[in-house]
Amino acid sequence: MAEAVALVDTLQNWTILDKIIVPTKNPDKKFVFGKGNFEALTEKIKKLPHVTAVFLNVERISSVTKTVLPITLTCFSGETFMETQNRLLREKELKIRNALEKLRKKRSLLRTQRRKREFPIISVMGYTNCGKTTLIKALTGDAGIQPRDQLFATLDITAHAGYLPSRMAVIYVDTIGFLSDLPHNLVESFSATLEEVAYSDLIVHVRDITHPETILQKASVLSVLKDLNLPSHLLESMVEVHNKVDLIESYQPTEENALAISALRGHGLEELKEEIEKKILKATGKKILTITVNLQGPQLSWLYKESTVQEVDVMPDDGTARVKVIISNSAFGKYRNLFPNSKFFVP
Repeated sequence: MAEAVALVDTLQNWTILDKIIVPTKNPDKKFVFGKGNFEALTEKIKKLPHVTAVFLNVERISSVTKTVLPITLTCFSGETFMETQNRLLREKELKIRNALEKLRKKRSLLRTQRRKREFPIISVMGYTNCGKTTLIKALTGDAGIQPRDQLFATLDITAHAGYLPSRMAVIYVDTIGFLSDLPHNLVESFSATLEEVAYSDLIVHVRDITHPETILQKASVLSVLKDLNLPSHLLESMVEVHNKVDLIESYQPTEENALAISALRGHGLEELKEEIEKKILKATGKKILTITVNLQGPQLSWLYKESTVQEVDVMPDDGTARVKVIISNSAFGKYRNLFPNSKFFVP
């Protein structure tokens, strides 16, 4: 008995409500207990409404009983095993739905905060194991990102900060990986996880170019994106990336504007960053300007706070500096209102 109790205690979230020793000697080898013991045990369990399972020591059960037992056992609480399983699944479904609702509210809050800070958002999409997470790790330099070789490694998106060649801060969003032959009852849930894509400034579609069905996978991704009713400019500006080219000798993309890279080896990443930056500048309406500032005034500190400062060329003779910045339309409008006499030009 002590060994059986110790075994159950090792199971997470299980609690022993009662324990009892009942003789199992019975002329009919098909049954575990005699009729009297069985009825007494049934009545005892009915008085414990929280019972969800009954553990038996099968070492004392005959081979005949073991064969018949799975067919004859029912849950003593008044529910059949199937009814209990269905109830537990319904309760779990309700918890998941509540968690998803909280997650949606959290996403909405984070999305609002990102918009206030005007961080460009780049959604990285593709099939499971195509190298999305490895690519984001390479683009951001975040050593804490660990790709996992498993389906649905995460059922939620993750966001990671990075910098483009101009030192513009951006956020890379790692979406859930696509799956081949996704069961019909999971399609809606899967599509719901991609709702964040609609709020992106740019989509990067990563393809495992070594996969035998890479062309079909591309068609599947494009079909899902169209079903999400995304803005046309978001689909038209999408960057297509052919990953794992280090596994194919002398690989050259056949699709127009596709970029060949190896996220693992670092091949082609600089070209990809430059392409992303070009698309982000166009999508967000940000400007690259050179502004002349008075070093004794607050302009330079303001620009460091509200824009991306690329270069500062100090001219000590007149106490000014030429500052090359990447700045949004709204921030530039604020700057002109605050410092109307400041000079600027497009490099």
